[in-house]
Amino acid sequence: MRIGLAGAGRIGARHAETLGGLPEVESVLIADVDADRARALARKHGARAADSVGDLFSSDLDGIVVAAATDAHADLVTRAAEAHIPSFCEKPVAPDIVGTLQVMEAVRRSGCQVQMGFQRRFDAGHIAVRDAVAAGRLGWLHTVRSCTLDPAPPPPGYIPVSGGIFRDCAVHDIDGVRFVTGREVVQVVAVGANKGEDYFAESGDVDTGAALLTLDDGTIAIISETRYNAAGYDVRLEALGAKDSLVAGLNEHTPLSTADGDLLHAGAPCTGFLERFGPAYTAEMRAFLRVVAGEAESPCPPDEALEAFYVAEACERSRRETRAVTIEEVRG
Repeated sequence: MRIGLAGAGRIGARHAETLGGLPEVESVLIADVDADRARALARKHGARAADSVGDLFSSDLDGIVVAAATDAHADLVTRAAEAHIPSFCEKPVAPDIVGTLQVMEAVRRSGCQVQMGFQRRFDAGHIAVRDAVAAGRLGWLHTVRSCTLDPAPPPPGYIPVSGGIFRDCAVHDIDGVRFVTGREVVQVVAVGANKGEDYFAESGDVDTGAALLTLDDGTIAIISETRYNAAGYDVRLEALGAKDSLVAGLNEHTPLSTADGDLLHAGAPCTGFLERFGPAYTAEMRAFLRVVAGEAESPCPPDEALEAFYVAEACERSRRETRAVTIEEVRG
């Protein structure tokens, strides 16, 4: 297979490494708005560099991975669909709902496959919880808890273009809740706080957020996010049922200590998402290659990303307006 990669930043570099190690991939063509960065990444992984991102669409590719800046996703996925090139796109497909719907219409017209990059769907722990829930091993669920706790905040320049903590960060917890439960969110109540750097508030964002989600079967889900968890990167999901409970992400690397001082983590905590979800990133790229080969349908099409986006949008609206918001209200 000949695979194109748009974007040579952190996540693009991770995908370049993965693609370079998969036997199905004959060649990788890397493009970035910073041509020097694309060339450097190509040299590191034995790939080729394109002169521009636009060159990817005239290079006889079998598939394309979109890992560019968020504001470029919609255009790149649309161009790939129009060229009938299956694409993998990191979230979000577009920075807003209107843009997402426009991309989805272009994809529908083309009949081309698109896989969204919600890597927790390929995390072994999340899959095990989903399978247990589906098999009825936990009984009926009463509570789901999911958290994303970053060890340090992103740079100031990232926050104004991030979309806010719910759209940028919590959307992964939202998708994880939907994935493991198989249910939809019908209402949210969200709050946020700023106790860290001033640049969050200056951008109308918060450095810590939480939301109470009501699912369509009455299950309650609680999601929690922060940019300040110096103990280490911590992503966990707990499913609590009438018969049993399971947790994904609780292991020797979880940055937790008991109140009496005992360490739960025998190994060093993960420093970030690339380390925590390394195997999941490889698994999702293997799944994408099956999509490219025509062996499987997309395991996470854009409509799944849209559903998570609706909930994230509802959370942001709830935080700003200090009230409960239904998902139907956001759908308009």
